[in-house]
Amino acid sequence: MRKIFLFVMIILASCATTKQSVQEDSLILTRKYVGNFIEFRQHIPEKLGEPYLIWIKTTMDSTYGKISAYSDRCDFVKGDPLYIKRTLVSPGAISSYWEYRIESEKPGIFYRLSEFQHDRKSLIKSWF
Repeated sequence: MRKIFLFVMIILASCATTKQSVQEDSLILTRKYVGNFIEFRQHIPEKLGEPYLIWIKTTMDSTYGKISAYSDRCDFVKGDPLYIKRTLVSPGAISSYWEYRIESEKPGIFYRLSEFQHDRKSLIKSWF
């Protein structure tokens, strides 16, 4: 009787579902097209120490709204294809977070995005 019980327990344990923790099986999207650049508007901070913001308008404005980024100027040229890129930053052994930026195909032109997108009142991480 004991052998039958052990046999049944081994069969049940081997058939149990487990959560997959292997990340190689999933596709991680790190760059997303958000339209061609149209124009930008600058927000000057009201108080000393607050960051400068720019609101970037693209051809996909109906989907994303105006995209909020930290900067006091914008070097994108009208018609430039723009992409949002996210990078996993690991400052320590335990913690990591995603950093988002908007970039064009021209090297060296990019701006860090704000976590909260003011136009659509949503978090940037919800776009991925």
